[in-house]
Amino acid sequence: MENRDGSFFSDMGCINASILLIIGASTLIVIRIFYIIYRSSKPLYSTPPGPLSTLIVLGSGGHTAEMLNLLAVMQMEKFMPRYYIAAATDNMSLQKARVLEDSLKEKSEAGLVGTSHFMQIYRSREVGQSYITSVGTTLIALTHALWLMIKIRPQVILCNGPGTCIPLCVIAFFFKAFGIRWSSIFYVESIARVRRLSLSGLLLYKLRMADQLFVQWPQLKSKYPRANYVGRLMVLSGGEF
Repeated sequence: MENRDGSFFSDMGCINASILLIIGASTLIVIRIFYIIYRSSKPLYSTPPGPLSTLIVLGSGGHTAEMLNLLAVMQMEKFMPRYYIAAATDNMSLQKARVLEDSLKEKSEAGLVGTSHFMQIYRSREVGQSYITSVGTTLIALTHALWLMIKIRPQVILCNGPGTCIPLCVIAFFFKAFGIRWSSIFYVESIARVRRLSLSGLLLYKLRMADQLFVQWPQLKSKYPRANYVGRLMVLSGGEF
């Protein structure tokens, strides 16, 4: 009888210790997440850092055009090496990125703009794909995104709307939470979004995953006060900024 009582109390002690361990770990993670949210709105470096490894997420159509338009006016020597990522079914975006990189190398001295790399990522869901089968493809996409993030370990992530950026940003946020790597996420909303954020922008805004979220219309700044209004970054068809 005494042996049974001793075994019972020993088991209870183990269970209580496990519960306390889980509660303690959960508390630390929650505190870390609140710290990340607080820290994300402030400058990461007190002095100008050296070149930052940068992940650039491209999307089909207008997303890529806007991103390349933004990159063309940036000081690219501060963002290198650069890793361009597009969906596995989107070859055109990477071709355009290669053209941009070739033009940068022609205009600059050898090695000044750094190296560039071009990669593809699986989509979570293709257009017209059923929601049932998308469960499997989403898991594959997340696994692939995790592998890419471990391989690249970027210091900066630039994105502007394509859904392929969400798994990468989610993983980057968890890397911050667990102290693996601090990747600053900069999201620039498309100029086509005048009254409301895109789904990608809304997710990053509501979940506070983006360090800085930029919008190009004052209406969006009024609706989403934590966003940064920077005016129009895209050149419109009439030549207006």
